[in-house]
Amino acid sequence: MSRDGDPPGRFRRVGELDVLRGFALFGILVVNARLMGDPYTAFGGGPGASVPDRVAAWTVTALFTAKFYVLFSFLFGYSFVLQERSARRAGAAFAPRHLRRTAGLFVLGAGHAVLLYPGDILTTYAVLALVLYGLRGISVRAALRVAGALLLVLSALLLGYGLLTVALTEPVTAAGYAPRAAERTAALRGDAGSVLGAHLRDLPAAVGADLLYAPAMLAAFLAGSAAARSRLVERRGRDREWLRRTALRCLPPGLAGGVAAACCASGPLDSRWFLVGQAVTVLTAPALTASYACGLLLLLLRCEGRRPAAALAAVGRMALSHYLTQSLVLAWVFTGYGLGLYDRAGPAAVLTGCVLLYAAQLALVASLSTRVRYGPAELVLRTVTLGRRPGPSGRAVTAPASTAAPQEPPGGRAAPALPPPPSPAADGVRRAP
Repeated sequence: MSRDGDPPGRFRRVGELDVLRGFALFGILVVNARLMGDPYTAFGGGPGASVPDRVAAWTVTALFTAKFYVLFSFLFGYSFVLQERSARRAGAAFAPRHLRRTAGLFVLGAGHAVLLYPGDILTTYAVLALVLYGLRGISVRAALRVAGALLLVLSALLLGYGLLTVALTEPVTAAGYAPRAAERTAALRGDAGSVLGAHLRDLPAAVGADLLYAPAMLAAFLAGSAAARSRLVERRGRDREWLRRTALRCLPPGLAGGVAAACCASGPLDSRWFLVGQAVTVLTAPALTASYACGLLLLLLRCEGRRPAAALAAVGRMALSHYLTQSLVLAWVFTGYGLGLYDRAGPAAVLTGCVLLYAAQLALVASLSTRVRYGPAELVLRTVTLGRRPGPSGRAVTAPASTAAPQEPPGGRAAPALPPPPSPAADGVRRAP
């Protein structure tokens, strides 16, 4: 029996942050699948793409691109504060733990980038985690101001360069890009050496993109750490009225920004408008992300104790393992490692495949979560972080969310599950973007 008297393997409640992390993994899967399987993601589909494919590409850009990475980054910043508290409770120095964790995360990310997907985020997270450590002493108010300033500056730079691109360059069409796409397609459909060579050639561009958008990731880190220090989710995660109000307020600007970005990246506007759409995304994606998160938490309150919510939380507790597994499966499907379907499956088919893959992950973790506490990647990272092997992982934590032990996300430890909400009088919590 678990310590609250529930039968082993059953959760009375699930951790809100685990659910959010599991939800974010689905959105990241969709975006990564589009990037890993289609050379024409910047054009809304290749030459002669069907109407369903163009609709699917447009929808992914409007509703998925950048939104779920914002949520993932926010949760990373939230977890940073929880790691610091955990080290303090254990009487351990936080700095050595943090340095070992970031080093382990960087090594995992570097291997992931070379072998599976050059668009890896783990290495960027590891580097920015060091910056976050240096900023850990600033106040909640200062952290939110710095986050807002980073987003404004990055958006202004993208907008300025994008408008210059519109004014001074000619559009590139999918047909005009076809020769370059064919060259890359041949490399990714080749043998393992050819695939690795293509990944290595893509790395400089991927690193450049990471550097360009690093301010947005750092802003989300800072917002997440500010939310953790003000205990935002603990206070508001089960406040139905606050969640409903926030979701409704953030939805219109978030959707408007997503639609504008999709028009710039996937039509009807041409390729010159891409950076303008990115500028809009940087400013508005956090609003749509907040709406998604609050809406999901509201749904969680309705579905508490049901299997779908528990399965989603279980995926979130093993997020790093599932993130790497997704890349492994996508690399096998699209490259010469396996089926070689790069540029052969349209956006509609890819989106359908993502749903099936994520459903398979939910089903798998539902059976594993009652027997193991950590996924293999989490176990490796925790071993590196602690400098020793963690406790036995043969049994999952089965306590209710308010007492369950924290779990491991990509690059950080997840939040402990949440206590019941305070009374309506406990107000005044600063809302993170």
